[in-house]
Amino acid sequence: MAKTRIDYKAKATRRRNRFAYITGIFGLILVTFSYYFYQVFFTPNIETKGERTYVLIPRGADWKTALSRIEKTGKVVDKLSLHFVARVMKFDKPGAVKPGNYELKDGYTNRELINVLKSGSQSPLQLTFNTVRLRRELVDKLATQVDIPARNLDSLLRSPAYTKSLGFDTTSVLTMFIPNTYELYWNTSADNLMQRMKKEYEKFWTPARDAKRKQLNLSRAEVSTLASIVEAEQQQHADERPRVAGVYLNRLKRGMKLQADPTVVYANGDFGIKRVLNVHLTKDSPYNTYKYGGLPPGPINLPSITSIDAVLSPEKHDYLYFCAKEDFSGYHAFARNEQEHLVNARRYQAALSRAGIMK
Repeated sequence: MAKTRIDYKAKATRRRNRFAYITGIFGLILVTFSYYFYQVFFTPNIETKGERTYVLIPRGADWKTALSRIEKTGKVVDKLSLHFVARVMKFDKPGAVKPGNYELKDGYTNRELINVLKSGSQSPLQLTFNTVRLRRELVDKLATQVDIPARNLDSLLRSPAYTKSLGFDTTSVLTMFIPNTYELYWNTSADNLMQRMKKEYEKFWTPARDAKRKQLNLSRAEVSTLASIVEAEQQQHADERPRVAGVYLNRLKRGMKLQADPTVVYANGDFGIKRVLNVHLTKDSPYNTYKYGGLPPGPINLPSITSIDAVLSPEKHDYLYFCAKEDFSGYHAFARNEQEHLVNARRYQAALSRAGIMK
């Protein structure tokens, strides 16, 4: 009996020790898992070092594509933990991925990042457009930055009824686009984009600017059209644009044809022309200001704000002509009469010939 009691006690002790061991192991596993769980969910996993970083999740992307795009930015510290949290938070389920432009903020935890992606809380992008000459160029530039098919934008710009609703026609509507940087969301619609540009256009035309163009007896579209010519004539040195604008305004006041070479280039549709020749001047187009008087029907590019303001605040002088200087500095030689101009023009033409520029 004594031996039996001793055996019983020994067995009970072993059971308690075994239970304590198993409990300890389980507790250790639980603590380890809890620590890992905390680490992968609540420890920062995005490191940008202060660099603004954005990722674009395209329409139709699945969760793996979305995470792959994020990883390619090089800002993810632990990719494995990001995938683990994404699965736990059901980012891999249908409908969880929301297309858009997202900012990867420094210090984002996996949990914060997945929550942002699942909620579709996008960051606005910086929409920019400049150095645009043709409508198709504008459409292509815009379509590459936002989620709008180029054909949808082009359709609105070609629609007489739609452009009229904005206060323009299908030619003058291009003057509504003031080259600048605008914040908007990647998945904006074509109509919302157009309405936004209209709003920015009205904001640009302040009472002060409107007062100046009224003094010049020009409409807003005419100011932009003239500014586009000034822009094309003087692309290098903005400080000379008010003087160039003054020349064209002087010619308009006197009823002289503008005779602007950039309009001839535009009319011929060959933007590789470096030397305007007589054959180019014969082109029958309302944009050929050697052939037709006044301003062309619309802009030959999207003029910068600097060029628009140059037209609104032109230099006061009595110059009627100008041509590029023969030193190829990008500046121009100005003249008050045709005789002076011909002297300047011959110098420049001789310089072109010496440089081997024949067309």
